[in-house]
Amino acid sequence: MSEGTDRIDLYIEALLFAAEHALSETDIRNAINVSFDQSFKIAYVDEQIAKIRAKYDQEELALQLVPIAGGYMFMTKPQYHKVIGDYLRQNEKKRLSKSALETLSIVAYKQPITKSEMESIRGVGCDYTIQKLLEKELVEIKGRHDGPGRPLLYGTTVKFLDHFGIKDTKELPNLKEFETVENSIGDEPSIIEEENGQTTDKQSSPEQS
Repeated sequence: MSEGTDRIDLYIEALLFAAEHALSETDIRNAINVSFDQSFKIAYVDEQIAKIRAKYDQEELALQLVPIAGGYMFMTKPQYHKVIGDYLRQNEKKRLSKSALETLSIVAYKQPITKSEMESIRGVGCDYTIQKLLEKELVEIKGRHDGPGRPLLYGTTVKFLDHFGIKDTKELPNLKEFETVENSIGDEPSIIEEENGQTTDKQSSPEQS
């Protein structure tokens, strides 16, 4: 063997770590054939994979090399799934700010919708929030409105469905239609306030008028 191929298992291990999906023996063989300008046999590749699997079967290692989808892929061992799941759920919550969730909710229930319509409902500009939601691929451009200026129309994506664990938007909770609250002389609308972390609905009384 040429220089470097005496520990070919380490190269295969690195390749499997870097791969975004399961690699078959043929995938691995083709990759190392090109890198080392040799023709490795499948049987030899299988031996190296077996060596790597035995290495990661040790109790002190959290990963394992698993045969999946006609190939092999590194995955965490079952006993560590809970802590990973807890972390991912916490991380997902951190990624979406309150303003992002509000805007995303409006898009989900009113799509296809223009930016000006979102801003009319929220009462604030949505440029930054929409950009962030586009970057996260939770919303996408669905076309253009037929009205003046032909503004862009926005709607939710497949990733939005995956993010919230639903098959389609029909599974969203039924909510009252969004309304734009406008201040007027006379009867005042309910005021939503946050007190000590709790949301309360205060209706102004005649004495407060």
